[in-house]
Amino acid sequence: MRSLTSTLLAAQKSASGSPFVRVQVRERIGNIVRLRWERLYTGSEPDTYHALTVPGDASLVRARVASGTLYYQRVAGPGPGSDFSSWTSLGSVAQADVALASRGSTVLLFYVDTDGVTIRVRESQDYGATLGSPVTVATAAGAVGWLAAALKSDGTALLLYSVGGTVYAVKRSGGTWGDPAPWTNSAATIAGLACVYYGDFNVAAAGTNADGDAKLWTTIYGDGLNQPVGVWSSLKEVAAADVGSGVSFRAPFLDRPDTFRLFFVEEYTGTQAYSRPLWSYFPASQDFVAEAWREPVPFDLSSQYGMALAHDSTWAWLATPSGVWRASLSAPPLDLTADVLEVGAESESLRGRLKVVLRNDHGRFSDLGSSELTAIRYGSQVALSPGYATTAGQEVSAGPLYWLDGWTHHTGGASATFTLHASDAWSLVEGWRSRRQYTWAAGQQNIFQILRFIFGRAGLEFSSLGSSSALTGQQPSFTIHPGESGLTAVRRLLAMVPDVLRVAGEYVYIFEPLADQSADYAYGTDHAILRGRYGSPGLAVNRVQVFGQGLMVEDFRWDALADEYDRLRQAHDLNLTTVARAQERAAAEFRAVEIESYEGELLVPMNCGQELYDVVSVTDAGAGLSAVARRVLGMAMRYDRCGPRPAYEMALRLGAP
Repeated sequence: MRSLTSTLLAAQKSASGSPFVRVQVRERIGNIVRLRWERLYTGSEPDTYHALTVPGDASLVRARVASGTLYYQRVAGPGPGSDFSSWTSLGSVAQADVALASRGSTVLLFYVDTDGVTIRVRESQDYGATLGSPVTVATAAGAVGWLAAALKSDGTALLLYSVGGTVYAVKRSGGTWGDPAPWTNSAATIAGLACVYYGDFNVAAAGTNADGDAKLWTTIYGDGLNQPVGVWSSLKEVAAADVGSGVSFRAPFLDRPDTFRLFFVEEYTGTQAYSRPLWSYFPASQDFVAEAWREPVPFDLSSQYGMALAHDSTWAWLATPSGVWRASLSAPPLDLTADVLEVGAESESLRGRLKVVLRNDHGRFSDLGSSELTAIRYGSQVALSPGYATTAGQEVSAGPLYWLDGWTHHTGGASATFTLHASDAWSLVEGWRSRRQYTWAAGQQNIFQILRFIFGRAGLEFSSLGSSSALTGQQPSFTIHPGESGLTAVRRLLAMVPDVLRVAGEYVYIFEPLADQSADYAYGTDHAILRGRYGSPGLAVNRVQVFGQGLMVEDFRWDALADEYDRLRQAHDLNLTTVARAQERAAAEFRAVEIESYEGELLVPMNCGQELYDVVSVTDAGAGLSAVARRVLGMAMRYDRCGPRPAYEMALRLGAP
């Protein structure tokens, strides 16, 4: 149950509690700012190698290589009306990649000299306004293809460069460049590099593997957070395409304005060929080491060299040689509280819905194109915060989050209304469809890690509140099929464990609902029960058989079997290779049945902190119940301030604890 202040607790238990409900709409997806890109510049520069950085004074610094010439640009105070067309030639270079990195007033510009093997850097200490003389960083063993760089606040710099399928790292420490060292990973070719520093040097690389399959990987060059200093992590796959598919990946760019954000190019050479940037991001709380990238999304542009990404404290910036875009990193909410007439919200396992009815007799919502209402878009986040007027003021609990499915206008003068329809985070999971087959071999990853991948693809945070040993101990053979929804895959994984999932905002939490869990809240004592219904239908299953790989175990509920004869459930799972794991599965099957073995419903005054799967204590003398524990399996909130029967109440569906 969500924590509530003492004054809010007192108000919701009071017979004279005054309802207060806050509703806001935000430009967020998951809980990440949904960037609205505004194009500030459209030029005629050729599509080629390029780079972008934003130093500490929020100037925009760009570089590009075209026909063997290095061009440089710095725009102070960039914005609408700025001149992004003026470039300074810095002389002849190899037709290879260029990289920029900045921190505070320092800007580093890396490029490949005309011999194709010598990498040089020019440094600025005045936010890129002037550049120092070229300094040699490294001399490669072969033709250099791609560059990436990052800079720490202490002046430590890292340059990555590719020669064929090998990536080399060379670090500057104490003002001195060290010797290049090859990475410990393996690739056949490299088609792009990107790097951003955040505790470690976090890297994206595009290319092909030894089989010729196209890959976009992430990896870490350690600086002590998730990897030891100077140690590479293994490659983790973000995107893949089989050899012969005509699909390849190239030119990644990586930054962390608010969370890790990634742009890269997907190229297709078949009929109706294209070369298109795609973008993705991480849930905000996840470390780079986690496989939690959102499913990449196309960007409306054709480019082979991708879109460079950088940021200042206010704006995220994108650039190509011929284009500059910006998007605000802040998204102030649209507050609808004063116009709310009705709220209906329902939550149950793997599903949640919201309806908000707003007054529109004043015409506020008649023109959704107005600047005030720009947040009302498909997919916008709707934050519902139930509360009461308390002795401390109008207090709310930070309640559920939903995402807009659509809206309805009802006209009629003084009775005109505008209704929002939204779904909770499960709609994001259901909306994700696997673009290809994902396969985990037995022993490769545990169930928690596979779930984290799925929720990441849907753009959601995922964490544990105390899970079963089966969740982390089982490392099953598992496949997500092309076109399969994330929700279907989640259901199949949950069938293997006794754990349940709870949505709390943009977070999905997993935990094991233990039978001896203490009650989180009490009804029927100081929090009134308006109406109750209690039933006990008995066990739907009293015998379980679990078939694993070369084994079978059984479990029984003998008393129920004697009364009702054989009610059998069978589970077949070749991932179960030990009797102990099969017994765990049998116990999980029975646990799910037992939770549903009681039927009950309560209608109570609104509890602002109630959550799905909480255990509550029920006292109802009319049914002979005194502090009986039940688990919340479903919730429905109703708020109506104008109807024939004004209401602020919650219906709870109950099961066994």
